[in-house]
Amino acid sequence: MDCKALKTIKGGNYMSDKTLKCKDCEAEFVFTEGEQAFYLEKGFENEPQRCPDCRRARKQQRRDSDNRGFRR
Repeated sequence: MDCKALKTIKGGNYMSDKTLKCKDCEAEFVFTEGEQAFYLEKGFENEPQRCPDCRRARKQQRRDSDNRGFRR
């Protein structure tokens, strides 16, 4: 997909940075134009609901719980 196609969304609107609110910590974070292009390219339909810090913490928490019963 070329750059112009990535910038155009349904209805001919152009992407710009968006300020979103994290559902965990309620902090505001920026969903950048580049991140939006990545989401569009990958076919993701929903915007992120968590800020990068909360996403990282949630991933780590899942990793820790997945490894609980399998320690060697």
